[in-house]
Amino acid sequence: MSYADAAGTIVAQILALPEFVRVQALFPDAGLDEAMLLDIIGAAGDLAEGVIEPFNAQADQVGCRLEQGRVRLAPGHHDAWQAFVAGGWTTIEGAPQWGGAGLPMLVHSACEELLNRASPAFGMLPTPMRCATKVIERYADPALCAEWAPRLIDGSWAATICISEPDAGSDVPRLRTAAVPHADGTWRITGEKIWISFGDHDLTPRIAHMVLARTPEGAHGPAGLSLFLVPSDIAGQRNAVVVRRIEEKLGLHGSPTCALGFEAATGHLIGTPGRGLAQLFTMIIGMRLSVGSQGAGLAGAAASLAWRYAAERRQGGRADAPPVTIDRHGDVQRMLLGLAARAEVTRGLVLTAAALSDLQAREEDEAARTEAGLVLAWLLPITKNFAAEAASLCANDAIQVLGGAGYTREWPAERYLRDARVLAIYEGTSGMQALDLALRRVLGDEGRAYRAFLAKARGDADRLGNATLGALLDMLEQAASGLDKPTATVVAYPFLQLASLATTGWIAARLAALSGSRVHDHLAALGRHWLLLARAQALAEAALTSHGQALVAAFGEVDRGYLG
Repeated sequence: MSYADAAGTIVAQILALPEFVRVQALFPDAGLDEAMLLDIIGAAGDLAEGVIEPFNAQADQVGCRLEQGRVRLAPGHHDAWQAFVAGGWTTIEGAPQWGGAGLPMLVHSACEELLNRASPAFGMLPTPMRCATKVIERYADPALCAEWAPRLIDGSWAATICISEPDAGSDVPRLRTAAVPHADGTWRITGEKIWISFGDHDLTPRIAHMVLARTPEGAHGPAGLSLFLVPSDIAGQRNAVVVRRIEEKLGLHGSPTCALGFEAATGHLIGTPGRGLAQLFTMIIGMRLSVGSQGAGLAGAAASLAWRYAAERRQGGRADAPPVTIDRHGDVQRMLLGLAARAEVTRGLVLTAAALSDLQAREEDEAARTEAGLVLAWLLPITKNFAAEAASLCANDAIQVLGGAGYTREWPAERYLRDARVLAIYEGTSGMQALDLALRRVLGDEGRAYRAFLAKARGDADRLGNATLGALLDMLEQAASGLDKPTATVVAYPFLQLASLATTGWIAARLAALSGSRVHDHLAALGRHWLLLARAQALAEAALTSHGQALVAAFGEVDRGYLG
C-alpha cells in the first residue's frame, strides 16, 4: 500500500467514525469535508514518502553523535526538518492566537500516523514541542507564554520533557533534581535527567526543557515537585545545561536520546509550586496519544510490506508448474490477515481516541464533554499500549512473512521491529498502563471511565446486532467484577489485554458494519477478522485474570542461582 493509498484508507475511517459528525460541527471554520481531508492527509503522505522516509533509511545507518559537548544529527535531518516546518506541519492543531491552524486533534493524529510510518525517530521532536505548548498555554505566566508558544507552534524553537533521573525512572516521587529561587525571580535548577529525546540539537536555536524539580520547601513525594521551563540558551548564551552522553540504542537511531546535567541552570516556574506533576500530565497525555500514532504508523508499514512482498515472492506449488506467489499459501494468508486486521483496528483506535479528545476539549454541553472525557480516559492507556504492542507484533510477523529476507537490512522489516520495541516502554510501560487501567479506571473514581465505555460499547453492540462484541464485553464485565486492589498488581496486565481486546472489538464491530464501497468492504472484512481473533484471544486473557495471586504463587520457590 502506497502512502496515497494509506491516506485514502485513513480518510475512509475518519468519515465512518460516528464521532466525526460532531467534530465537524465543533470546528465549523475548518471545512472538514472529504476533499479537504484528502488534501491535508494526502499532503502529509507526500512529505512522508518523498522526504522523511528517504532520510530515515540513512539516519538509521549513520545515527547521531556527540562532538565537543554538542549533538550532531544524521545527514539530511536539517533538510527534512526545514521541509516539515515550511509545510506548516508543526501548526496543525496549534491555537490560532499563536499562529496555529486550529485543526482537530483527529486531523493531526491522521497526519502523524503517516509521518511516523516514514520515521518514528523524526517524530520524536515535534511531539514534545506540541505537548509542551499546551502546558505553557495553560499554566505559564502570560509573558512566558507569549515568548514561547508562537515559536514552538511555528517550529522555530523546540522542547523536551525532562522527568527521569538515574535513580528514579518511573518512580517519580523519588526525583532529586533541585530548584532554588533566585533574587531576580528566576530559579536555579541542579540535577541529572536521562532518556531525553532531542535533548540537544541545532535544528532550532532554543530548546525549552520542561523539567520536574523539587523546591526547598517541597515535601517528599510527588506533592513536592514543581515544573520549570529551562531554556537551552538565554540571550544568545548557553544556559548551564550539559549533554553528558547520548545513548546507544536498539532503534530510533535518528533521534538522539540524551543524558542532561543541569548545573544551576536558569529556569522559570510554570504554574503552581508543588503542582508540577499534575500540570505535566497535560503534556504526558498528549505524548501517550502520539505513541498510538507511532504504533499505528509502524503497524501499517509492516502490514503493507508483508502483503506487497507476499504478492511478488514466488515459492512452492506443483513441481511441474511455475512457482506460485506465497500469498497463495494458507499459512501466509493467515499471517497476512492477522497483520492487516491488527493494523487497521489500531488505526481505528487511535483515530477514535483523537476524536474524543476533540469532543472533550470543544463540547459545549457539560454532560457530553464529561462523557467524552470519561471514555477517553478509558481509551488512553489501552491506545498507548495496544498500539505499541501492535507495532512490535506486526513487525515481527512481517519478518516471518519475508523469511530470511526479513532478517536482513536489505528490507525495512527489521528496522520496524527495532524502532517499535521502545513504544511499550517510554511514556509509561505496559505495566504502568495496566495499573492505571485497573486501579484508576475500574477500581478508582467509582469506575466512571469503565462504566462510560461499557455503556457506549453496549449501545453499539445492540445497535449493530454484533453478538461477538457482546461476548467480549461480557468477558470484560466478569473480569472487572472480580478485580480488587490486593490482586490488581498481579492481574493488571492480563486484564489490560482483555480490556484491549474488548475495546478493539468495539472498533472492529464498527468497521464490520461498513458497506457500499470497495474501501468499506475492505475495512468490514478486516473488522470481522479481528472480531474472530479477539474473541479467541480474550478467552485466554480472561482465564489468566481469573487466576489472581496464583499467577505469582511459584515465585518464592524459584532459585535464581539455577538460572545461571
